Amino acid sequence: MTTEKEKLIEEIIELKKQKNAIILAHNYQRPEMYKVADFIGDSLELSKQAAKTDADIILFCGVQFMAETAKILSPKKRVLLPNLEAGCSLADMATVEKLAEVKKQHPNAAVVSYVNTSAEIKAMTDICCTSMNALKIINSIPNKEIIFLPDINLGKYIASKTDKKIILWDGYCSVHDQLTPEMLLEMKNDIKGSKVIAHPECKPEILELADHICGTGGMAKFAKQDDGNDFIIVTECDMVNKLRQDVPEKNFFSFCNICNFMKSTTLELAKESLLEIKHEIEIPEETLKKARKSLDRMLEF
Repeated sequence: MTTEKEKLIEEIIELKKQKNAIILAHNYQRPEMYKVADFIGDSLELSKQAAKTDADIILFCGVQFMAETAKILSPKKRVLLPNLEAGCSLADMATVEKLAEVKKQHPNAAVVSYVNTSAEIKAMTDICCTSMNALKIINSIPNKEIIFLPDINLGKYIASKTDKKIILWDGYCSVHDQLTPEMLLEMKNDIKGSKVIAHPECKPEILELADHICGTGGMAKFAKQDDGNDFIIVTECDMVNKLRQDVPEKNFFSFCNICNFMKSTTLELAKESLLEIKHEIEIPEETLKKARKSLDRMLEF
């Protein structure tokens, strides 16, 4: 790490103290962002931290929907997103107009939205979920029909594990969806005896080849407990940096599939946002109240 980056890290840490701020960083962030974060985790873990923090300011090093989630769960806090261009192609595939149309077509169905959705979609949702608790949540719902959005691959995975009728949404994560079985088999052949940990946003053909399927929050736990030494991680490539930090005794390998939205957050932008209280997340009160109900229900699991 360069001297310039080290100086920025020190400045951000000092700013946190001055502003009574907390920094939450998603697992897919640049490795240097880990150095300034108070908590690093997946969507569910960071949601829980946002809901219980005593800080005045939450600086969210992630993407737009995550910062919105933090604001919904801590409406009295000031929530900052270092880069307002940090969107999510998957979240953008779920629109209010389309969901209203699908709800009319399936009036008896419950709506379960992945947290990778906008505040407006969450406000139209019965309960939110993450990849870690999606199946548990869906099985707890009395409705026989479930509208699940927006990730079709996660939806197919859930549908294979439940008796509920899952009404799928034609959305996908561009980072996970681009991976192919051929790519995975080639890497497995190169790394003899390796085990595959895959994110459920991957295509079904990838998941069929996996030794373990889980969200990013469960990957370190599996690697620690498993007797294997070499693991191919099928998700955004920088997840291996977090795993190497958490489980240094094991070896982790990944494909070079980068989420450019996640990488758009830098130390420079984080410092600027915190220093100037810049890029604050604002959500209309009515939307926030409705979205809060779906998130609170999720956090009960």
